[in-house]
Amino acid sequence: MQIASLDGEYKKLTTEMSKQRKEIHREVDNAINQMENKIGEIKVKHHSILQKHLDEIKLLQSLMQQTLLALIEMEESNAVSPTIHYSSKIKEFTKLPPKVNISMPKFIPKQIEREELCSLIGKLTPLSTSLGERVFTAKKPNTSDRELLDEPEVLKTIKTGYEQLRHIKTIRTKSGERLRDTAVDRNGALLYSSGKTRTLYKVNNDQKEKMIKLQGWKPSQLCVTSSGDLLVTMYSNDRTQSKVVRYAGSTVIQTIQFDDKGQPLYSDNNIIKYISENRNLDICVADCEAGAVVVVNQAGKLRFRYTGPPSPTKNKQFIPHGITTDSQSRILTADRDNHCIHILDTDGQFLCYIGNCDLKDPYGLCVDSNDSLFVCEYNTGNVKKIRYSKYISS
Repeated sequence: MQIASLDGEYKKLTTEMSKQRKEIHREVDNAINQMENKIGEIKVKHHSILQKHLDEIKLLQSLMQQTLLALIEMEESNAVSPTIHYSSKIKEFTKLPPKVNISMPKFIPKQIEREELCSLIGKLTPLSTSLGERVFTAKKPNTSDRELLDEPEVLKTIKTGYEQLRHIKTIRTKSGERLRDTAVDRNGALLYSSGKTRTLYKVNNDQKEKMIKLQGWKPSQLCVTSSGDLLVTMYSNDRTQSKVVRYAGSTVIQTIQFDDKGQPLYSDNNIIKYISENRNLDICVADCEAGAVVVVNQAGKLRFRYTGPPSPTKNKQFIPHGITTDSQSRILTADRDNHCIHILDTDGQFLCYIGNCDLKDPYGLCVDSNDSLFVCEYNTGNVKKIRYSKYISS
């Protein structure tokens, strides 16, 4: 925040000096220009001090993240030795870098005396830097929550004019090929997958480029994670295996395919498997062939499978299609054949249905930043915006 405000603060200085310049006209131009150059030098030094402090904070933040990942791996491991020899770093991390306090230089004008013009224009106070103690305080829990409505309501119905509507986002290719899925990365670039070419593409400023070319596998559904990674569901060319792969750019950094017993996590076919990342970093996949929502943690370890509520009230088998998550880490999945949406908690416990909104063949799902739910109806081509929760305070 201090870095961002530097330009505005230093502009105030030059404005004050410009007022003084009008008082003494051309005789003081050279002297004032010299002082403006001095301001630039001080500003560079000021920025350098703050940037160095910011780099120290980012380094500590990175060490914290590495420690958290190491703890996750230790928790999931069966090895005893790392746990016995583990030494907590909490005390180390509570010692945050000292806060940098820098007082802005000031311009102090003087009355004009031509004989001593250069010295009487004014002076800039030097850049003053001091270190102040920074106190670590634990983050207070969020008291804002969203409660599920007893009666969800349709806020808007959008008639797209398309049939077999599967996604919220659409893109038309020159070849007319039906795309597998689309997503948007953190920079606003459009990503899409093509099963025909076995390729993931990026479109930025109307320029298309190949991101990833698969060998022996075909891409299906996409999900951009909170960290900026890309999750891709894919199936083998012979349609006997399915897996989830995490990419950082075009580099594979994680493959999720088997559980701890070596059994496949996902059904072995090319049926579309929709994917979403939860706020707790769980990876949620709607496996319609298996009739299950399969959820693994960030490390790829199976957390649970949801195959429908304990006491089903619908007539047809649960076959999930689209899947999404909301701000409360609830999981929402489309039950197309039963014309409803299932809402689950973070542990896979069934909470309720959204089924009273005249839904017809719900398929693709998306939740916006206000927890409004957008539902694609497969056959009608309609997209419905639904409110299903409200804010409460505790």
